[in-house]
Amino acid sequence: MSTAIANTATPNAHTDFNHPLPLHIATLIEVRAGKAMPFAREAMSAIDKAPISAPVAVDFMGLTTDEQADRKHHGGPLKAVHQLPCATYTKINAAFDLNVRVGTLGENLITEAVNDLPEMEESSVCIGDVFQYGEIENAASLQLRIVQPRRPCYKINDQIGQFTKVPNIAAWVSKQGIAGWYFQVVRDGMVDAGLPVYLVERPYPFATLEALWQLANSKEKHDAEVIEPWLAIECLEESWKSVLRKKI
Repeated sequence: MSTAIANTATPNAHTDFNHPLPLHIATLIEVRAGKAMPFAREAMSAIDKAPISAPVAVDFMGLTTDEQADRKHHGGPLKAVHQLPCATYTKINAAFDLNVRVGTLGENLITEAVNDLPEMEESSVCIGDVFQYGEIENAASLQLRIVQPRRPCYKINDQIGQFTKVPNIAAWVSKQGIAGWYFQVVRDGMVDAGLPVYLVERPYPFATLEALWQLANSKEKHDAEVIEPWLAIECLEESWKSVLRKKI
């Protein structure tokens, strides 16, 4: 198991994770899955996820009990599992005076910080981070790697639009960079509420999702030395690299 330091002395490093790895950072408080159901615009969607009350297997395609209706844009090995901070709902509800509930926007995993460490949010997790969901001594525990942020789509508008007439919340979520992230499965395993969550690898401590969103949404061009470290991240999903190349 890696014993590297979680963060090095890079600009905007989050020193709260500046500990030897593996580091116990959170508890998994909910696991959620959904079935494809009739949705807006005569489409199907499984965006509404419900809590699972028993352990569920996770393989390279995600939770075995979970579904994605639009397999062109959702699911697959590079979008196997979705995690969304609960703070996303707090921010949406505060900004638009709503009461959108947790689970509405398609997340599979919900965590809660431990040991006075920060929550798993876009400012505290990085591309390439590997998390273990289960006891660190258990060689069969599920391991997941962050490979890309989630891009909010029109289904967020349609989902929240069932309850409100607020236009284009998806664009607001995208601008804020609070859409959560997708995991690639590093090691198959079982997942269940109550498991400890460990950060076990952090190869790119500069590569927070917050920083990636800021670069991707930037209207300015950047020097090559700003962008090239991101292009060297092997696990970063290719469409994000395409966006970044255009920023040079």
